[in-house]
Amino acid sequence: MRILFLGDVMGRSGRAAVQAQLPQLRQDWRLDFVVVNGENATSGMGLSGDHAKLLFAAGADVVTLGDHAFDQKDMLTHIEAEPRIIRPLNYSKAAPGAGARVFNATNGRKVLVAQALGQVFMKRPFDDPFSALDAVLRQYPMGGQIQASLVDIHCEATSEKMAVGHFCDGRASIVVGTHTHVPTADAMVLPGGTAYQTDAGMCGDYNSVIGMEKAEPMRRFITGMPKARFTPATQEATLSGLYIETDDRTGKANRVAMVRQGGCLGQAAP
Repeated sequence: MRILFLGDVMGRSGRAAVQAQLPQLRQDWRLDFVVVNGENATSGMGLSGDHAKLLFAAGADVVTLGDHAFDQKDMLTHIEAEPRIIRPLNYSKAAPGAGARVFNATNGRKVLVAQALGQVFMKRPFDDPFSALDAVLRQYPMGGQIQASLVDIHCEATSEKMAVGHFCDGRASIVVGTHTHVPTADAMVLPGGTAYQTDAGMCGDYNSVIGMEKAEPMRRFITGMPKARFTPATQEATLSGLYIETDDRTGKANRVAMVRQGGCLGQAAP
């Protein structure tokens, strides 16, 4: 199966890049399944129902969220009506929606998508991501009723993301990190057959401070004093993500490649 994962969509620039490029990528790369992290797609903070619809119309099969899952208040109700949106497993026991689901890919194949939040350096003390993921992966083992599984691990610390990758090795087809908005150069297949990248990067304008217009973040770093709200940068975005090919019989990954399309970063493709 050919699977594409796109990292955090950042504001208007990121949305525009997904809308402009994803339909052609689906065709050119003959993609069977696409997952997009959309948690910064609306003004850099959360995802609105209308912007979720745009990502699906562009070709996303599933949209994952993150620690800003419900910053846009309409998502509290929209997620109940739209099962293709996945919020973190360990966000809150009272949160609406689901943290893992099985979805249909091409030719009747099944893909599990799950997301968990890390604990290290995060602003809220979320529940343990390891036990949350363990329960889901026990329920859906590779080579069983699903043909592939993808885990979006949304957290700050690279060490925690790597630990999740090794914890899931041989149990998930793909473990990919999100949240820090900078693509890491460590795309690989782990010894047990799990495709892994510490952070997929963002779909956003990289002439910025992790997707935000530079002036206000720089002012706060230099002076320690806020003056204005952060606003997403608006120039041409780079689509950043991960391309994976998996074996339908075993669920293991047999190929992985970094993706960078458009914008100011060096380009990369399968």
